[in-house]
Amino acid sequence: MTTTSASTCGERHTVVRLPEFTGADREEVCGGVPDPFEIEGLVMAWRPKQEHFGIRREGRLVAHAGLVTVPVAIAGSRTEAVGLGGVIVAPGMRGRGLGRAVVTAAVEHARGMGPDVGLLFCWPEWMPVYESLGWRELEEHVRVEQPDGPVTMPMRTMWTPLREGAGWPPGPVRLLSLPF
Repeated sequence: MTTTSASTCGERHTVVRLPEFTGADREEVCGGVPDPFEIEGLVMAWRPKQEHFGIRREGRLVAHAGLVTVPVAIAGSRTEAVGLGGVIVAPGMRGRGLGRAVVTAAVEHARGMGPDVGLLFCWPEWMPVYESLGWRELEEHVRVEQPDGPVTMPMRTMWTPLREGAGWPPGPVRLLSLPF
């Protein structure tokens, strides 16, 4: 199990690499909130993450972030990105830097996964949090795969470089998989 430490808001946070993120884990970190990611109304299919990172307090999982490598077409050219998703901090534990710590650890791991860029989907009210971590908004709306064919993602899309000098090329973007 890989661990990293980060200091935020005056606290030291130990982030661990989780072997999986089960339904029980999700329930534990979400604290019974019925729609913690505010996505139930979207009626979309979602891709599971491959890699999981978490923070525990007194044995309880209180923060999570997941990663998955995804195929992307940008202006018709196929490439890959590392998708960040499933970012959640337990109710009552927010505002302590846990989200920042778990996302930072996940992005550091993503730098070794191969692709040059990271990608995430979020609601506009969460964009400033990710911007403070170096993520940038894509101006283009992204098309994503769904069982009945591609649709325009209603959430905003952000990206971050995972390598020195990496950039996001101009042009239409299509995620060639389910969103994450």
